Amino acid sequence: MAKFLAELLGCTLPDKGTPPLFEVRISSSSLKTPGTSRRKNAGLFVSKDNMPQTPPFTGQLNTGGYNKNLYQSKEEGYPGLFYHDNNLVSGSLEALIHHLVPTVDYYPDRTYIFTFLLSSRLFIHPYELMSKVCHLCMEQQRLGDPQMRVRKIAPKILQLLTEWTETFAYDFRDERMMRSLKELTHRLANGDEVYRKAVGQMSQGLIRRLTVLSQYEEALVKINATASERLTALKAKPQAAIQRDMLSICNDPFTVAQQLTHIELERLSYIGPEEFVQAFVQKDPLDNDRSCFSDHKKASNLEAYVEWFNRLSYLVATEICMPVKKKHRARVIEFFIDVARECFNIGNFNSLMAIISGMNMSPVSRLKKTWSKVKTAKFDILEHQMDPSSNFYNYRTALRGATQRSITANSSREKIVIPFFSLLIKDIYFLNEGCANRLQNGHVNFEKFWELAKQVSKFMTWKKVECPFEKDRKILQYLLTAPAFTEDALYLASYESEGPENNMEKDRWKSLRCV
Repeated sequence: MAKFLAELLGCTLPDKGTPPLFEVRISSSSLKTPGTSRRKNAGLFVSKDNMPQTPPFTGQLNTGGYNKNLYQSKEEGYPGLFYHDNNLVSGSLEALIHHLVPTVDYYPDRTYIFTFLLSSRLFIHPYELMSKVCHLCMEQQRLGDPQMRVRKIAPKILQLLTEWTETFAYDFRDERMMRSLKELTHRLANGDEVYRKAVGQMSQGLIRRLTVLSQYEEALVKINATASERLTALKAKPQAAIQRDMLSICNDPFTVAQQLTHIELERLSYIGPEEFVQAFVQKDPLDNDRSCFSDHKKASNLEAYVEWFNRLSYLVATEICMPVKKKHRARVIEFFIDVARECFNIGNFNSLMAIISGMNMSPVSRLKKTWSKVKTAKFDILEHQMDPSSNFYNYRTALRGATQRSITANSSREKIVIPFFSLLIKDIYFLNEGCANRLQNGHVNFEKFWELAKQVSKFMTWKKVECPFEKDRKILQYLLTAPAFTEDALYLASYESEGPENNMEKDRWKSLRCV
C-alpha cells in the first residue's frame, strides 16, 4: 500500500528500516504546538495550545500574515454559519467546508481545522471532503490575477494540507485521497521551486507515517500469531511450559511496570484521533445512501489497544492460577499488586486497571485460601483509587493530578499520562450519544464538536510522550506473547488449585474437564 501511494504522489519511498515493535515511532515534532494567542471561536477550550497543530512554513514563503489566524465574523464569512458570543455554534455542511478553505486574506483558525476535520467524517467521506476542498482551492486560484493569487494563496493551501496530512495521516490510506492531493499539490508546485520543495517535504512526511503504520500493523499480526502458537503449545504440553512465568523472567515490579508503560505508549501512539469518531459513526439522517464508514474498518488501532487491555487482564489471571502451590500463587498476587502500584505512580492508569481487572476475575477471586496468605492492604488502596462509584470520581481526581504534573513536568517521566482507555472511550461515546449531530434545521451542531475535539486533543497530548525507560526485550516479549488462558481454562486451573466449594462449581468443573 505505502509503495503504491508513494508512486501515486511521485515520491521516493523511505527505507523500511527497523521493525516497528518498540522501535519505530512517528516523530512528535509533527504535532508541535507553537505558543500563540487565544482565538475567538475557541471559547469552549482552555487554550488553543491544547489543540494539535502543525508549525507554519518557514519565512521563505512569507506566511507571517495568515499565521495570525485571521478570523472572519458571520457578516464577513460564507453565509450559513451561526455564532453565539463569538463562538461558532452551527452551520450548514457546505458553509463549514467553505470556512475550512483559505483565501487571499483569510486562513482558518487551527482549532477549527482540527475540529472540523475530526467531526466532518460523520457527514461526508474524507475523500469527498478532500475533493471539495481541492475544487474550492482551485477556484480561489483562478480569481483575479493568477500569478499574484498563486503567490498569496499557495502557502496557505500548503499549510492546510500539511495540517491534514500530519494530524489525520490515516485518511490518506485511501487512494482517492492521494489522487486529489496529488492533483492539487501538482498545481501549487508547478513552475515554482520553493513550493515544489515544500510539497515534496509534505509528501515524504506523509509516506513515512503511512509506512511506519504498515510496519506496526504487520508487527501486531506477528505478535498475535506468536501468542496463539504459545498458547496452543501450552495446551499440548502443560507441564513443559508451566515453569516459565513472569517471576522467572523478572521479579522487580518497577521494571515490569516500566515495560508495560513502553507497550502502552507504543500502542497509544498509533491511534489516530479520527478513530474516536469513526468507532461510533452511524448513518447520517440526511444521507440517503449509507454510513460514511460502513464498508471499512476504520478504528483498528483503537480496537487493538482495547484488545491489549484484555490480554493483560487475562495474562495476570493466568499467572495467578497456573502455580500448583498456594504459597507461590500468593507471591504472584503480591507481585502484581506491587506492579500495579508502580503503574499508578508512573501515571499508567490503563495497565493499573487491567491488573486490577485480572485479579478481580472470578477464577482468581474465588481462591480464598490463596488470598488468605496475601497482604491485601496495598491492593485495597489501589481498588479504592479505581473505584467505579460516583463515575470513577477517585480515578478522575488522580488523572487530573497526573495531567497537571505532566503540564509542569521537569522530566520526561513526569510527562506520562496513560488514561484508563475504556473509560475515555465511554466518555466520548456518551458525549456522542447525548447530543445530536444536527439541529432541527439540518445544520451541523458544531457546539458538540468543539467539546468532542477538546476531549480528543487531551489524548493527542498524552499519546506523543516518548517513554523514558530503558527497554528490556525479554520482558516485553513475554508480556506480549506469553500464553493467556481463556475464561474456561482459567476456571479449570482455578478448580485444580482450590477445589469446587458448591454444587454449581462442581458441575462446572465436571463439564470443563469433559471438553
